[in-house]
Amino acid sequence: MSVAGAKYDISQFGAEVVRFSPRQADLLIVAGTISYKQAPILKKIYEQMCEPKWVISMGACACSGGFYDNYTTLQGIDEIIPVDEYIAGCPPRPEAVIDAIMRIQEKSKDESILKDRVKEYKGFLDV
Repeated sequence: MSVAGAKYDISQFGAEVVRFSPRQADLLIVAGTISYKQAPILKKIYEQMCEPKWVISMGACACSGGFYDNYTTLQGIDEIIPVDEYIAGCPPRPEAVIDAIMRIQEKSKDESILKDRVKEYKGFLDV
């Protein structure tokens, strides 16, 4: 996680404090392979986050399942939860992570917290 190091310094965006509780977070960064067994847990964590909530899919495994094309691996987290930014690469570059955070800040600048951004989204776990 060189993004938090001195060279790239993610603290300039106010993102250096990591909260491991979904009730205190507004940005969810999903990194790594997600299996179908983990999918309901990821959905529950997303639903527990306060509005407005943002999601970054980081790396090839989270974006598209990576090179794991089998029956246990979810082929991208956008099948479960809506994703705002995708970061390509395996592993992704620190500059790409900072760029995704800056794009989310630009998107959130003009947005109201009362607007439901993902009302029409329907994942395969939604009934």
